[in-house]
Amino acid sequence: MTTVDLVWFNAGGGHRAAALALEQEIAAQGRPWTVRRVHLTAVLDPAARFHRLTGLQPEDLYNKRLASGFTLGLAQELKLLQALIRAAHAPLVARLARHWAATRPDLVVSLIPNFNRCLHDALQEARPGVPFVTVMTDMADHPPSFWVEPGRVQHIVCGTAHAAAQALQAGVPAARVHRVHGMILRPEFHFPPAIDRAAERAALGLPTDAPVGLVLFGGTGSRVMAQIARELPDVPLILMCGRNEALAQRLRDDAARSPTAAPRVARWMQRADFFIGKPGPGSLSEAVQMGLPVLTTRNAWTMPQERWNTEWVRQQGLGVVLRRFADVRDGVHALLHDLPAFQARVRQRVLDTQGGRPEPAGWSTPIEDSTRLAA
Repeated sequence: MTTVDLVWFNAGGGHRAAALALEQEIAAQGRPWTVRRVHLTAVLDPAARFHRLTGLQPEDLYNKRLASGFTLGLAQELKLLQALIRAAHAPLVARLARHWAATRPDLVVSLIPNFNRCLHDALQEARPGVPFVTVMTDMADHPPSFWVEPGRVQHIVCGTAHAAAQALQAGVPAARVHRVHGMILRPEFHFPPAIDRAAERAALGLPTDAPVGLVLFGGTGSRVMAQIARELPDVPLILMCGRNEALAQRLRDDAARSPTAAPRVARWMQRADFFIGKPGPGSLSEAVQMGLPVLTTRNAWTMPQERWNTEWVRQQGLGVVLRRFADVRDGVHALLHDLPAFQARVRQRVLDTQGGRPEPAGWSTPIEDSTRLAA
């Protein structure tokens, strides 16, 4: 039996979601493989010393920044993080090599950035000849070598033409650059169950004859959601809070509604008409997959690895890009003023992808076509 390790960590949530989606798809295809999800943090710190000393997981520092919205300066911090990882290369490789020598995988798939040089070198030391694959869960590689490690790439899977071009420009042989259409999504986004949308909206107190927006800021939410709710008092919204029950409670208190911190993003997206959120690759992919035009922002606070995503939105005409969410009312007005045209472009983007035709400027994914409710 072939054993496949999927390497992930909890920084931002997208890497874990991609690992789960890949695992589910492998199972759905009936592959005769044993799939193991490998949490990098647990491998590098098996005694949880960092947690004992600080009371936090290493990823919590990053996630708290996302939830607070305080992301200014992350470009410089990411470069510092890269420098620290390179400085600690030898001990990281030693730790990872011991892990793989003991667990003996037949294939290792990385769904994370920054550590791929260490992962590759450790695997070759412990298990020479075992293939190593990097699957980018971002639409672009930023900063340099965020994902692509020249000279150490065995195989890299790129979900956009832009990312594939970056890999080639970095010197990765063309035979090792695998171009696919879009980010990895769970099967529920590709094959959502049929629902009676009007009946479900009515049961939730959402209008059946007016556009409903869905607000999503990753698995931990963001305090900017409260600002968006205040700026759009007359727009029916579904506010997705992910694992952040405290944020859900705050939105309940602020809006005098009945929000929850429920998951099942695909099901909630089926009830909406457009998307509002940060330009994360997973969130944008999910929204387009479910037929929702997007409204997002790009400014100095936008995480550097997500800035190119806003160019993709503009190039494809799939939504509105603002400088700040303080202008969200104007952005929603522009989106709703031309909503049928935006929705048509989203549908066409999905149809183009399903037909297997390559797009010139980037990426696409497949689709289906409150009162304020926070979920």
